[in-house]
Amino acid sequence: MQIARFDPLRLAPDVRELLAAMAASGAPPLESLPLAQRREAYRQIGARLGGEQLPVREVRALLADGPAGEIPLRLYLPDKADGVPYGVTVYLHGGGWTLGDLDSHDRICRRLVRASGCAVASVDYRLAPEHPAPAGPEDVLAAIRWLASHAVSLGLDPERIAVAGDSAGGSLAAVACQRLRGEVPLRAQVLFYPSTDLSPAGEHYLSRQENGAVPPLTLELMRVLSSPFMDGFDTTDTRLSPLREMDLRNLPPALIVTAQCDVLRDDGRYYRDALHAADVQVEYIEVPGMVHGFVEMAGVLPAAAEAIEYAGAYLRGILAG
Repeated sequence: MQIARFDPLRLAPDVRELLAAMAASGAPPLESLPLAQRREAYRQIGARLGGEQLPVREVRALLADGPAGEIPLRLYLPDKADGVPYGVTVYLHGGGWTLGDLDSHDRICRRLVRASGCAVASVDYRLAPEHPAPAGPEDVLAAIRWLASHAVSLGLDPERIAVAGDSAGGSLAAVACQRLRGEVPLRAQVLFYPSTDLSPAGEHYLSRQENGAVPPLTLELMRVLSSPFMDGFDTTDTRLSPLREMDLRNLPPALIVTAQCDVLRDDGRYYRDALHAADVQVEYIEVPGMVHGFVEMAGVLPAAAEAIEYAGAYLRGILAG
């Protein structure tokens, strides 16, 4: 594939300024770092650019039963209406299936709690290369099953559960809706610039060519991150490529948010089209001038804070008691 030359003028002015500052900092590109340093550098993105750590009513550490042992969860609770169980959104962090954890997306989860008025449960699923596919997706399914079965004891409503995630986490959220269809009554899915197709077909999407050189997620970094996760696994498997699912009927309504200058933009567009064709209710927003990962930068990009606020209002409307 021929990657188009990166034209900074396509970016929103604040994104252009941010990327210029990041380039001027002299920090090495993520793909050049050893894994441990890459994970720490990614964690620091949320800490530096995610804005303040907004207060919530309570944060609890939980352990869910998983296929290979306990799965850490972090449950964020909003101000409580007396006697009313919380609706809850299960949040799945991004990071290319190899990066990210409960801390990297703490600020996003806090913002989503306050915007939605609902609880948020963040999942610390297993990462590659230590745990390649399908470990991460299977952890997510197990965590949602556990949360649904323990909802009442946690003060949550098992009939008001949604899923959300960004990038790889958006992929995992889509996978959860497909795999738990008819088992867990998921009410909604919010997908921020999801990866939906790791199969060879995805390599030909126009956004991979147009935005393959646009930081922070270049096509090179995308391959560095996703390759350990795939590691010989069938990339057409719907746990890796939810767009390859042939039957998308009866899935929960979706809000899909993409970025115009993102290598994964078309992954979101095509998943929107596939859901529409299956008569699934879909709301699609493509944010002009934004890049991959912008939702993690709500402290410096107003469009990121607005996207999370919008997603929170969407979830509030669906999960309200």
